[in-house]
Formats: sequence, C-alpha cells, structure tokens
Amino acid sequence: MKNPRTFVLFTFLFAAIACAGQDQDKFTNCTAAFLNDKLVVDEYSIWGRCVLSPEAKGKLTVATAYLDGESSKPTGYLPFMIAIRDGNTKTLMMFSDKVYKEIPVDDVLKKCRQGDYIVLMTMSDEFAMPHNEILVK
Repeated sequence: MKNPRTFVLFTFLFAAIACAGQDQDKFTNCTAAFLNDKLVVDEYSIWGRCVLSPEAKGKLTVATAYLDGESSKPTGYLPFMIAIRDGNTKTLMMFSDKVYKEIPVDDVLKKCRQGDYIVLMTMSDEFAMPHNEILVK
C-alpha cells in the first residue's frame, strides 16, 4: 500500500475483527458484591457506586444475583480474591493470597484508610463483576 496510515488502519481493523470472534464465552454471568446479603452497589447500572463506611460490619461476599426493580438477593456465592487500592498513590496491593467465599468486612477494613478502594476479583472469566471497587468513605 502506498499510504502507511491506511495500512496501519487496515491492520488494526483486521485484528479487531479477528479478536471479536474469540472467547465469546467470557463474562457471560454477572456478579455483585454483597454485605450481609444486601447489594453494596447503590444502583446496578453503569452509574452505580459502591461505598462503605470504615465502621461497616458483617459478611462480605460475591455472588450471582436475582435482581428485580425493587429488591435483590444473592443466588450463588462465588470464590473471590481481594486487593486494596491506595487512595493516594493508586497502588494496588493484594490483601492476602487466600481465596474467599465470605469474609468479615471489618477484617478487610482494618487494612484500609478513608479514600482507599477494596477491589474484589472473580476467579473465573465466566463471571463479570462491573462494580468490583468499593470506596471506603
């Protein structure tokens, strides 16, 4: 091709189309964080925010969920790992190398300061978790 920009654009588009057909089974089920079987996110949408008080108490879990317009409830608890994102430096640090199905939230909050984020990670690419960062505020 005479125009290098056209060649680069063509190559990029071809690669994007080729990648789009792969791994269509990834992230086919949605999950959410729960505290005492209540959703942590204030609204299960792209605008939803997850915020916890440093004094929060109870059992933190990750689960698939039954959602209707009025309520929500966990339908299947999943294994997850935890990291903490420092509010000042944005540094991400593993909370532990353990895999959890539930954990007392105050155990996690002991390692957090206001402005930090608790980051929850699913253990399988079958499960999406769009609201995986919880602000400690």
